[in-house]
Amino acid sequence: MSKQVAADLGVTAVTVGKWRQRFVESRLDGLNDSPRPGRSKAGLMLTEEERSTLQRWARRPKTAQAIAFRARIVLACAEGVTNKQVAAALGTREQTVARWRGRFVRNRLQGLVDEPRPGAPRTISDDDVEQVIVKTLEHVPAGGDTHWSTRGMAKATGLSQSAVWRIWRAFGLKPHLVVTWKLSTDPQFIDKVRDVVGLYLDPPAAALVLCVDEKTQMQALDRSAPMLPMMPGVPARRTHDYVRHGTTSLFAALDVATGKVIGQHHRRHRHQEFLRFLKTIDADTPAELDLHLICDNYGTHKNTRHQQMAGSPPAIPPAFHPHQ
Repeated sequence: MSKQVAADLGVTAVTVGKWRQRFVESRLDGLNDSPRPGRSKAGLMLTEEERSTLQRWARRPKTAQAIAFRARIVLACAEGVTNKQVAAALGTREQTVARWRGRFVRNRLQGLVDEPRPGAPRTISDDDVEQVIVKTLEHVPAGGDTHWSTRGMAKATGLSQSAVWRIWRAFGLKPHLVVTWKLSTDPQFIDKVRDVVGLYLDPPAAALVLCVDEKTQMQALDRSAPMLPMMPGVPARRTHDYVRHGTTSLFAALDVATGKVIGQHHRRHRHQEFLRFLKTIDADTPAELDLHLICDNYGTHKNTRHQQMAGSPPAIPPAFHPHQ
């Protein structure tokens, strides 16, 4: 009989015999699975201090995401629900919940922190780090170099270039950067700064404020052959050879308010050329506007002929940069 039933149901005769015997002995109750012992769930109770800490970890934005997630697991387990329910609620595996539940029961809050990983042993000692820092701050490189490079420091200390770079980055050292500074010796420095800044920020009514300066020793170069235009599939081409035409000096006046620039080229940059440029500015300025020029303390700008021009109508009062 068991063989016939097994053949009809596609199971083995042993299975049919097992459940036949279970039904004979226990009737309907025999068809239910017997409770399995399995592994007991670790009991979990929180103190008020632990609960407060876990809630802070779970909510604080700056907490590492891994720690925050583990804190949420423990808080959920403390509500008395099963690992399966916690896993479903947090979108993780039941094994993950069981792991962090057990870690917390054994080691409390410290159990949620990653354990130290062995990894490779440290190869750079504190003495090595100190040597790099001291050399960088207190010594100059040999051979006339202006500043330390990773290659030079690696050669001097016996470390690798990458190790030197990591040490410099950790301590915020950038040997290739230099910031210049200068103290003013002008007793009227503050007053002059206020005058210059005031002209920029709050110019007088019906006035034009220009920043005037010159760029000297500009190379006047020209290519030795005409430039060849761009063609389909071919970029524009120009010869590498050039012809020198001496140097030129650019005088320029910038209207900071509008961005307009008045420019003029001269072969030299004496006070005579600067005076001609001032006359060009004067001619380009509407008669109804007062003209204020902001210049640096270059000697060419302080010639007496310029002062005479500034004192004659129409007046061009110059405002010099404070001495630096």
